[in-house]
Amino acid sequence: MATDFTVRTLTAADLPAAWRLGRDAFGGPAEPPARALTVRPATTQYGAFDGGGGLVGRAIDLHDGQWWSGRPVPAADVAGVAVAPAWRGRGVGRALLAALLAGARGRGAAVSALFPTVAAPYRAAGWEVCGTRREYRVAASALPWHRPGDGLTVHDGGPADEAEVHALYTRVARHRAGPLTRVGGRFAPADAAGPADVGGLTVVRRSDVVVAYARWERGSGYGTDGVLAVEDLAAAEPAAARALVGVLAGWQSVTPVLRLAPLAYDALSPVLPWEVMAEHEAQPWMHRPVDVVRAVAARGWPGYARGEATFTLADPVCPWNTGTWRLRVEGGDGALTPASPTEATPELTVGGFAQLYCGVATGAGLVEAGMAEAGPAEAEPVAAGPAETGSAGAGIAGSGVAALDLLACGGPAQLPDYF
Repeated sequence: MATDFTVRTLTAADLPAAWRLGRDAFGGPAEPPARALTVRPATTQYGAFDGGGGLVGRAIDLHDGQWWSGRPVPAADVAGVAVAPAWRGRGVGRALLAALLAGARGRGAAVSALFPTVAAPYRAAGWEVCGTRREYRVAASALPWHRPGDGLTVHDGGPADEAEVHALYTRVARHRAGPLTRVGGRFAPADAAGPADVGGLTVVRRSDVVVAYARWERGSGYGTDGVLAVEDLAAAEPAAARALVGVLAGWQSVTPVLRLAPLAYDALSPVLPWEVMAEHEAQPWMHRPVDVVRAVAARGWPGYARGEATFTLADPVCPWNTGTWRLRVEGGDGALTPASPTEATPELTVGGFAQLYCGVATGAGLVEAGMAEAGPAEAEPVAAGPAETGSAGAGIAGSGVAALDLLACGGPAQLPDYF
C-alpha cells in the first residue's frame, strides 16, 4: 500500500484538531476543556496527516516511570490512540505506534504499557496482555468496622499531607513490578494538592507518620444509589489497614455502595470481605519493551535469581530489539548482550518477551501459546555451579525454552493506575 499520510509530533496549533479526533473516538463534551488545548509536560503527541494537512490519527506518549523490584524504569505509556473512521485499516495506527516507540527510545524509555479498547492492533504492534486492573463493588455495611487504636489517628487530608501520602505510596509500590512511580511530568509535585478530580482524602497516622490513606470521590445521591469511589488507597501495616477500612465502613449511612481498586495482595487484602465483593470493572492492560537492553538493565531483579539464558527475539516494529541475546542475572542486576544462536536457542516473539518480563508466563507456556518456538536440538537447562555463575550456589544456565523462566522471575506485574 502506498503511503498516503505522514507522521510527526503535534504542536500547540494541532491540539484543537487532536481534541476533535479524540472526542469522535471516545466521546466527550461539545467544547474542549482548556487542558485539552494546552501542551502538557512530559507528554509527546504524535499525529498522522493526510496529503492536505488534515489530522487523521493521534497517539500520546506519557513519559512515566514504572517501579520494577525497587528500581524506577523509564516508560512510554500510551494513551489517546485514535484514527479517523475513513482511515481505519490503512496502517495509520501502526505507523503512529512505530513513531511513538522510536521517539520514546530516543528519549531513554525502556518499556511501554497501555490499556486497550481493542487488543488486536496493539498485539500486532508487539504489545501483549500481561494483567488486568480490577475495580470491585462492595456494600459499605459489609466492611468490618474497626475503630482506630494502637496509637493511630485518622483525619481528613489536604495539601500539607501530599508529600507524606506520596512517600507511603512509594513505600508500598516500589518493591512491586509495574506500578507507576507517580513522579514528575504529568504528576503533581509531592508537596502540591492532589488530583483535581479526586473529591477527598482520608489519612491514617501513627506517631505523626502517614501509614494509610484513601482518595475518594463522593458520587451524587445519598439513598440506595449513593456510591463512594475509592480509586487510590494504600496501607503499610495491618492495624492501619483495619483503621482505614473502618472509616470507609462509616460511609454506609449515605453511600451504601463502595467501589474499590486496591493493590493486589497488600496490607488491605486480608481486611476486605472478598466473599461478598463483586467485580465492577476489569481493564486488561498490555506491555512491551521499548528497548530490551534497557528494560533488562534498568529494573531490579530478585536477589535469589542467578543464571543465564539465551534466546532469539523478533520485533518487526522495533528492529533494534531483534537478534539473539544472552540474559544474565545475578546479585539483583540483569544484563542483555548479543549472542550467537545455537540449534537449541528458542525463538521468542516480542509479546512473549513482555509476558515473561511481567512474570505472567513460562517458557513452556509460551510455546503452547505460539509466542515461543523451541530450537530443533533443544537441550534441557542444567544447574550452573559456582564456576558458571561466579559465586557460590546454583543458578540456571541454558539455551532451551525452560531457561526462559529466568526472565520471568520476580512475581506478576500489576498496573493500578488507569491512563
